[in-house]
Amino acid sequence: MTKRKLLAGLGFGLVTALALSGCSAPAGDGQVTLQMVESLTSPARTELLDKLIGEFEAQNPDISVELISPPTDQADQKIQQMLQSGSGVDVLEVRDLTVGPFSANGWLSDMTTEFDGWEGWDSLTSNAQNVATAGGKMYFVPYGFYGISLFYRTDMVKDAGFDGAPLSWDDLVEQATAIQDPAANQYGYAFRGGKNGYTNAVLAISAYVAGDIDVANAYKLKNGDSIFSAPEALEAMDTYLTLFEQASPPSSVAWGYPEMVEGFTNGSTGFLLQDPEVIAAVNESKAITPEQWTTAPMLVGPGGQAIQPLATAGWGTAEASEHKAEAAKLIQFLNSGDASIEFTQTNSLVPILTGAADDPFYKTGAWESYLYMNENPEVYITAEQPRGVAWFTEWADKADSELQQVLIGQMTNEELLASWDSYWTEKWAAE
Repeated sequence: MTKRKLLAGLGFGLVTALALSGCSAPAGDGQVTLQMVESLTSPARTELLDKLIGEFEAQNPDISVELISPPTDQADQKIQQMLQSGSGVDVLEVRDLTVGPFSANGWLSDMTTEFDGWEGWDSLTSNAQNVATAGGKMYFVPYGFYGISLFYRTDMVKDAGFDGAPLSWDDLVEQATAIQDPAANQYGYAFRGGKNGYTNAVLAISAYVAGDIDVANAYKLKNGDSIFSAPEALEAMDTYLTLFEQASPPSSVAWGYPEMVEGFTNGSTGFLLQDPEVIAAVNESKAITPEQWTTAPMLVGPGGQAIQPLATAGWGTAEASEHKAEAAKLIQFLNSGDASIEFTQTNSLVPILTGAADDPFYKTGAWESYLYMNENPEVYITAEQPRGVAWFTEWADKADSELQQVLIGQMTNEELLASWDSYWTEKWAAE
């Protein structure tokens, strides 16, 4: 067993203790040991990273890497604790949700110097280059992109009397309600009521105001007001709440990412809104066959449009790292050539390398909906959510808490939208 696998398998308390103390295996003269921590952990993903790290070490015998893999639901908090300590982490997974607070606290290194002259730069897509250099700093280089689509059970839809997947949010409510049969342990929609549950509520609101949205800030309308202030936002939330009340498992009030994905992959729910990384998880399911499911484009609002948020994550270097050059070398390896292609395809991510999306891998089956959306940008509008602001973690906690209050009847949709509108209006006024 390698040291990487041993650390990944240890209880996180021990891993953290080792990391915070800067402990690593004894190294020979000139040997550098990097500590790397991932956030979106899964067994298959960790196994792949371990393999890629082994290839990197074979090419760079003077560098060894210890991979730390905390549970996904605790990972960002644990990474923050490690960064606050000022030691024990060199390379870390940085998400568009964490880059703002992490950089605002001075925990991330600007890697511009280390990446100057990197020969792999020209192989990156323009989206990847733009994300990597956002704000004039290189706090992380994305390893792939996430795009939402609708996973659906083709057999359940047909059995319920429909000819195809829902096109709009109203269609989804109709079909999911028709599929719902609790007595048979069959539910319409894998609702996300727990951690980051607010994200799908925002997707619904965005679709209802898509024609008026500011694509540079997907939480704003073109007139400068927040999307939560629009009359259509209330219509969207009413539809979204109906989806929960009429077509979702009662337990989904507390479902986060793992539970909603499990709800679809175990065959109990008919619809799921998720990122393409879930394709791999569904493919591994023993409960449903490839003939029983596929994906469809995002759900549109009354105006026939939807907003596709540009979501991403990648690898960055801790400011406190004493091995920034070696850390950059690892990140460059992971984001180049075969290593990048294997990582994006295995994890079902939109690739960062130019031309990679032309691979047949991305042109068939569940990937077809993503290709269709990319080919119809006037309907599926790409817009950037303000995930890089320093207060986004605070916002996510607030939004989740208040959505929970709505789901259990302690807050109305009107009160929730007024609160969300006030929050963003005040934050923008203070900038």
